[in-house]
Amino acid sequence: MAHLHKSRRQFIKTVGISAVSLNIPTIIRCSQETKDRPNILWLTSEDNSPFFGCYGDPNADTPNFDQLASEGILYERAYANAPVCAPARSTIITGMYACSMGTHHMRSYNPLPEGIRFFTNYLREAGYYCTNNSKEDYNVAEKPEGCWDESSQEATYKNRQPGQPFFAVFNHTISHESSLHTIEPVVHDPAKMNLRAYHPDDPEIRRDYAQYYDKITELDRQIGEKLTELETDGLAEETIVFYYADHGGILTRSKRFLYDSGTHVPMIIRFPEKYRHLAPAKPGSRINRLVSFVDLAPTVLSLAGVPIPNHMQGHAFLGRNATRDPEYAYFFRGRMDERFDMMRAVTDGRYRYIRNYMPHLIYGQHLNYLWRMRTTQVWEEKYKRGECVGPQKYFWEEKSTEELYDTLSDPDEVNNLAEDPNYSEILDRMRKALKTWLVDIRDPGFLPEAEMIERSRNGSPFDMAKNRDSYDQARIMEAADMASQRDPANLTKLTALLEDEDSAVRYWGAIGCLALEEKARPAFGLLKNRLNDASPSVQIVATEILAKYDNPDQPLKILNELLYHPNEKIRLHAINVVDDLDEKARPILANIRDKMNDDLDYVRRVTEKALADLS
Repeated sequence: MAHLHKSRRQFIKTVGISAVSLNIPTIIRCSQETKDRPNILWLTSEDNSPFFGCYGDPNADTPNFDQLASEGILYERAYANAPVCAPARSTIITGMYACSMGTHHMRSYNPLPEGIRFFTNYLREAGYYCTNNSKEDYNVAEKPEGCWDESSQEATYKNRQPGQPFFAVFNHTISHESSLHTIEPVVHDPAKMNLRAYHPDDPEIRRDYAQYYDKITELDRQIGEKLTELETDGLAEETIVFYYADHGGILTRSKRFLYDSGTHVPMIIRFPEKYRHLAPAKPGSRINRLVSFVDLAPTVLSLAGVPIPNHMQGHAFLGRNATRDPEYAYFFRGRMDERFDMMRAVTDGRYRYIRNYMPHLIYGQHLNYLWRMRTTQVWEEKYKRGECVGPQKYFWEEKSTEELYDTLSDPDEVNNLAEDPNYSEILDRMRKALKTWLVDIRDPGFLPEAEMIERSRNGSPFDMAKNRDSYDQARIMEAADMASQRDPANLTKLTALLEDEDSAVRYWGAIGCLALEEKARPAFGLLKNRLNDASPSVQIVATEILAKYDNPDQPLKILNELLYHPNEKIRLHAINVVDDLDEKARPILANIRDKMNDDLDYVRRVTEKALADLS
């Protein structure tokens, strides 16, 4: 028995030693793999287009950015897929288009799709220490558990374990839109500012330009400090540095809009000598590859040697999993703060095609936040006084259904080529590319926001949109295409849409009638039936057209009821219509005043504007 016990102990000891021996190379290899992985540092900023010397801007004073570009790779054609922070960040952190997840409306907070996590979850599982300092704003209901080691104003890579690779984000807010909400002394000379073709030449607008370039100079200084800190910490030779802005901006008609001014961003990536084999070109190079935010997550995973999940819609442009150059980059816009709209766009790097699904709405819808900038106020005042000419007027007028621009010859995008027969082939190619993408990602944004939320009650908009019983995308998109054409010849077909069994199809039928205004009068009888539609979104559109162009009594009664609907997006939609009705809404003035107490800030913002107009 003693011999047997000894044999058993010897067996366990032998097996244990063998197991340890077998594991030693694995442990060493894993440790070595982690050690050989680069640190990755993201230095980001807010609301700025490529206003840098290295991008050829003569107004810029940006020595640190210019130095970074000389040491790294400058991307000439980098884009935010959304022209505003929260949907752009939703796209970045997931590697999925926000408009495929239903997180494309500004501050919408819908749930993530089933099984989808942030790319930092995968980095952490691979041994990376992940920190965020400090803005998140991912536009989702809830972050996945364990996505950051630290996320706060104190978060830093310096708290990691010795030898542990890090992924760190430092966001800089100095260039944010709010930097132009107050007037400050300026360093840049307003007289030397190069104004966009769509901005009227006015001293106050020039002063805003100069103040913003001052903010860019301060941003440059802050980025320089972070790079110096990395050097001081002895980490510059171990770290790949990304710099980019979260979308374009910031003077009016940039942020929030699908033009180059709202989506084209600066992006510079520096590779230390140790990881230069991962770079696409030598230091100081300029790259023309189309890169957009949906590509950032798979690219970081590729650089870190981490497998890229199949659900990611972006494509790595660096590292072992780098893909071929894409032909197009895609863009989306939904509700911006308190105002509704719907646009989608595509670029091939030169031509930009924009599809406006609500062309009856002007670009310059009043936004409380945007109107805090003097440029917006002055520009609107000049337009109302008839002092704007040519492209200076477009922002304040109804949109074209389709827009096509040659950004090489027309960088300010003021010469719409969509109706020029010389560009018909390009228009057709871009139109098809956009439609193919929308179908591929099953964009649920063709549902009105309140209805998208309702249909997704048991899951996420992404999961709902994959179910063809819940979302008949082909028929709904066809209805949206027809509605946005504003062609009176389509009225018979639009009228038929009003009686469709799918409420989203009925909604677009009503939108099409609204866009036709008085020309839709033959459909008013059916629209009156829609005042009692099962879908509040359809009801609201019916109330708007009938209150504007027919007897407003019954529409106002329905609209008044919808101002108190439990769904906050229905209330927001309803108060938007009230604001648009102006004097015709006066009979329900007492109830409008009551909406200053609404739970949703956006409702209160529109109410304030409506009351000011009626006072």
